Amino acid sequence: MKIAVVTDSTAYLPRDLRTSLGIHMIPLAVTIDEQVYEEEVDLCMNDFYDKVRGDGALPKTSQPPIGTFVSLFESLRDEGYTDIISIHLSSGISGTYNGAVQAGDMVEGVNVHAFDSEISCYVQGFFAIRAAERANEGVDVETILDELEQMRPSLHAYFMVDDLSHLQRGGRLSGAQAFVGSLLRVKPILHFENKVIVPYEKIRTRKKAMKRIADLLGEAAEDGPLDAVIIHGNREEEAIEWKEELEARYPDVHFAMSYFGAVIGTHLGEGAMGLGWVKRKR
Repeated sequence: MKIAVVTDSTAYLPRDLRTSLGIHMIPLAVTIDEQVYEEEVDLCMNDFYDKVRGDGALPKTSQPPIGTFVSLFESLRDEGYTDIISIHLSSGISGTYNGAVQAGDMVEGVNVHAFDSEISCYVQGFFAIRAAERANEGVDVETILDELEQMRPSLHAYFMVDDLSHLQRGGRLSGAQAFVGSLLRVKPILHFENKVIVPYEKIRTRKKAMKRIADLLGEAAEDGPLDAVIIHGNREEEAIEWKEELEARYPDVHFAMSYFGAVIGTHLGEGAMGLGWVKRKR
């Protein structure tokens, strides 16, 4: 058994990490002014926010074509892989996972195990990292998939946006009606529930929203060591400061830092901040 691990670009895993673990990445795309860019390939985070800043039309995002999946799966098969674990952002906000399922049915000679992370960004990446580490240790595919399922109960992410306009315009927010008409002075905290993005709490200021998210991390940390990630929408300095504060407050939590790239940034908007975590493997 030789296992390949695939994830999509919305995990926003650093290139060197993907390379060291052997994680393969398939890009989603964003269209800006009729120009199509593959995120993490043709368009980096900073360039994306520079291009879309202002009151212009909302960029359009798109999942990878089925043929891109097929091509990657066939190339991995030809490299001698017997199994592919393909981990993708939540099927509740994108058809990417379903694309992996369909492509897996089309490719013969390799077993494709599509996995719905039910979340996105680096928190989705926690699944890919764990799968790749275990595959590199020679663990069989059934055991790896079982471990990924066992991760779900302790895996959480909360994020704050300056306003909900991007999510509303892009159709990626469920339960938004409860917030309509009361957004001007509110920094809503959002999370994933049943595969979709829903409001969690309304907080009056950015500072208080970030403190509330940090408190939720603290509650989770009471049950044991965590791996966590701070995710920012082109707010690197603020993210670094927050990371330093959280590291001092929670010394048993290991923090990484990531960002909301083009596809997710289209729906959250510049300035979004997030924090996600999962129970550390013992």
